[in-house]
Amino acid sequence: MIDTTHKPRMRGIKQAIEEMKANDPYTALTERALRRLVLTGEVPSVRIGAKYLINMDILENYLFSGTVKDNIEHTAAGIRKIAE
Repeated sequence: MIDTTHKPRMRGIKQAIEEMKANDPYTALTERALRRLVLTGEVPSVRIGAKYLINMDILENYLFSGTVKDNIEHTAAGIRKIAE
């Protein structure tokens, strides 16, 4: 069941970096580094056409703790890796 009390803050890669820099002007995270994290699957995303959408709560959890596992089960997006 989807938790509708918390709506995910989904952003494209460029918008995610802009938001991170707005919150922390000295962040070392770059657009290229975030794109690499998304393409390797370390940070889950949703692909729509050529665009990748990232849940900001999951991204922030990854940056703080180095893992996304704790946050995936508690987010409205419910982004889960699909078996290949």
